[in-house]
Amino acid sequence: MELLKKYFPQISELQVEKLILFESLIKKWNDKINLISRKDIENFEINHLIHSLSISKFIDFKKDNEILDLGTGGGLPGIPLSILFPDSKFKLIDRKKKKINVLNEIIDELGLNNVTAQNIDIIDLNHNYDFIINRAVSSTDRLVKICKGRIKFNGNNKIKNGIICLKGGNLKSELKNINVFQIIELKSFFSEIFFETKKILYIPNPYNHMDN
Repeated sequence: MELLKKYFPQISELQVEKLILFESLIKKWNDKINLISRKDIENFEINHLIHSLSISKFIDFKKDNEILDLGTGGGLPGIPLSILFPDSKFKLIDRKKKKINVLNEIIDELGLNNVTAQNIDIIDLNHNYDFIINRAVSSTDRLVKICKGRIKFNGNNKIKNGIICLKGGNLKSELKNINVFQIIELKSFFSEIFFETKKILYIPNPYNHMDN
């Protein structure tokens, strides 16, 4: 976890220990159920932990912020971020019940009391969140549509509430209908080749500035 300490010097030893345990639990469960791609399981620190935590280079979640991890899969980026921001509240959702069952086991083993995981579709939620985070779950157009009515309008962060996506490649075509957004190139923070085309896409309060 030397790279983790290098890029996130603010992280405590206890948090590092939890992230190491998280990696071991993912690897254990991945033999039984495909939580993440098996082809890059050996690059977990870079491709999954650091990639997930890269969101903290853009935003410092505040106490009691409520964050929804949409289509969480193997608990990414929600679980690593919940370890880094223990005073924020994270909700992990996925439509695959088997993955959620495993994530609940992992959350218990990690002793995380600021995280819940549920097998539910976002359209069936009856709660709003400060931020909705995800890793390349869907096209941006569709993501904005399905998140409608699930983002709080008022927040206490330096940036407005909204959607924060981890994306890769050229986003030009899928952003043609989005009026306000910000792209943060991850290669400006990390030197590994994995991050060369990786980005954070931030869309502030999309329902204030586009028709749906």
